[in-house]
Amino acid sequence: MFLLNSPQVTELSVFSAMPASLRRARPSAWADANRGGAIADSFLEGPVFDRAGNLYLTDIPWGRIFRVAPSGEWTLVAEYDGEPNGMKFLDDQRLLITDYKNGLMALDVATGQVSPHLQRRNSERFKGVNDLVFDAVGNLYFTDQGQTGLHDPTGRVYRLRPNGQLDQLLSNVPSPNGVALSPDGKVLYVAVTRGNCVWRVPLLPDGSVSKVSQFFTSYGPSGPDGLAVDVEGNVIVANPGLGYVWLLNPRAEPIQVWRSPTGLSTTNIAFGGKDGRTLYCTESTSGTVLMAQAPHAGLALHRGATR
Repeated sequence: MFLLNSPQVTELSVFSAMPASLRRARPSAWADANRGGAIADSFLEGPVFDRAGNLYLTDIPWGRIFRVAPSGEWTLVAEYDGEPNGMKFLDDQRLLITDYKNGLMALDVATGQVSPHLQRRNSERFKGVNDLVFDAVGNLYFTDQGQTGLHDPTGRVYRLRPNGQLDQLLSNVPSPNGVALSPDGKVLYVAVTRGNCVWRVPLLPDGSVSKVSQFFTSYGPSGPDGLAVDVEGNVIVANPGLGYVWLLNPRAEPIQVWRSPTGLSTTNIAFGGKDGRTLYCTESTSGTVLMAQAPHAGLALHRGATR
C-alpha cells in the first residue's frame, strides 16, 4: 500500500506590515457586512509586482491601493469610492482591479486615477467581482463571488476576450474566489471558498468548459482564497481560517505547508524576488505581508492584449 509522505511544514516570515499611520481603526460598511461588525483598520489583498520589483496591494474596506518598495516602504497610490480586491497589470502603466462595489476598474499607477473598465454586463451589475488572471493571448478570467456560498451556489466565472466579448463559463459556484491558469493555459483553477475546495476547469478549444471537477478539498472555518501556479505546474493555495499556504503537486497532494506567524487570514499570494521564487502572502487581519522561499519560481503573469 502506498502512503503519501507528510508535507513539510514551515513558518512564513514577515516582509512588511502596514504602518500605524495608514491604519484606520473605525467602523466601515464593508466590515459590518463581512467581518461581523468588527473594526478592520485594513484588509489587504491583491498582491502583484511591477517590473521594478514594487509590490502593489489593495485595502478593501477603505478603497485604497498601496505600493510597497523592495525596502518595505509603503506609499498610497490611490484612494477612491470602491472595494478593490484582486489586481493584475494591463500594461506597465495600468492595473486592472476587481472591485466588489464597482466591477472591473483600471488604475493609472503614475497619476492615481481610477476609471471604469467593465462595470456591468448587459446593464446588470455583477454580484461582486473578486479575482482575475490573464492568459497568453489576453483573455481575462475573473470571478464574481458576491455573498454566494453553499446556501446560494450561484457564483460566476467569466472570460472577457480582447474584443470585448464576455462569456459566462460557470454560474453554479458556491463562492468563487481566486483564479490561476496551468502552465499550458488549458486548465483554470478556481478557489471555492465556501465549498472549502479548489475546482479544476478544463478550457476546451472551442471556448467552452466541460468535466469541471473538484481538485483539492480543504477544511476549517474558511476555505481557499488566492491561488498561484509555479513553473512545474504545482498549485499554491492561500487558505484563510487556517492561516496556511498549501503547495500542491499536480495530483493535489500537499508537499509543503507554510503557516502564518501573525494571524489566520492568509488571503492572497504573488511570486516575486530576483529569481521569482519568493512567495509573498497577505495576512489580511493583521495588515501584514508575509514571505517564504518556494522550491520553484512562479509562472510569469500575462498582461492584457492591446485593443
